[in-house]
Amino acid sequence: MDKQNLAEAVAASMWTEDEATRALGMELKEIAPGRASLSMTVLPSMTNGHKTCHGGYIFTLADSAFAFACNSHNQRVVAFQCSITYLAPAFEGDVLTAAAVEVTVQGRSGIYDIHVCNQDGARIAEFRGNSRTIKGVHIELTP
Repeated sequence: MDKQNLAEAVAASMWTEDEATRALGMELKEIAPGRASLSMTVLPSMTNGHKTCHGGYIFTLADSAFAFACNSHNQRVVAFQCSITYLAPAFEGDVLTAAAVEVTVQGRSGIYDIHVCNQDGARIAEFRGNSRTIKGVHIELTP
């Protein structure tokens, strides 16, 4: 199985188990080795007292893209540190897209950058995730 097909198979496997991502109405737009893109429409229930998207939902969207990107190599990977910088508000009805890209992987540790934009391409947030590979794979491959 080539790397792209493996990334797609891993994403399909993860998707069926990821209740939180599906429950928030996220859509997997792109998957490739070390890359993922997910989108989500800001619903009324996702807004705060300022009538903007609650930062926790933006973080969750970025974190989900991070998860799909860092697990795309068929190794089980978890986050061990994440940070986010909010640049602009998002509003009800906005379609947010989080695009994750692998910056580096050294041994069991990785760094991923995730850019969150709205439907007009305006940057909403920048997220950086540090990953740690743990034991196990998503899909057992036979030689």
